[in-house]
Amino acid sequence: MNIIQFLIPKSATVYLTEDSTVRNGLEKMAFHGYRAIPVITSRGKYAGTVTEGDFLRCVIGHGADLRELEQIKIKDIIDREFNPEQRIDVPMRDLFARVTEQNFVPVVDDRGSFIGIVTRRKVMRHLCAVCFEPDPEPAK
Repeated sequence: MNIIQFLIPKSATVYLTEDSTVRNGLEKMAFHGYRAIPVITSRGKYAGTVTEGDFLRCVIGHGADLRELEQIKIKDIIDREFNPEQRIDVPMRDLFARVTEQNFVPVVDDRGSFIGIVTRRKVMRHLCAVCFEPDPEPAK
């Protein structure tokens, strides 16, 4: 089994760049209904994950003035140690352990470039399909 079967590619993933503004991030998070979004650098490297908590701390610290939130960059509010990336060649056991802790796991290639995410939902659906046989047809 390979992690690639669970990967949602970068092109199908919602993400922010670290130079996006807090306002941009809030709008994107609200539009998609997410609680956390991966952040990448201008060179395509994974920079971290921005969360609702990061935005909340920023708004509390700066007030709800949208003009001010247009000046603050995502790179200034993220906790870079939260939700660390996994390499594409990570053992499945490690991937499954990480997915129990986070809703998604950011994935990078062997050069450290962000290539997508693995979601808890996708892993759980796979495990359910493997572990549970379909219910037999009821007797007539």
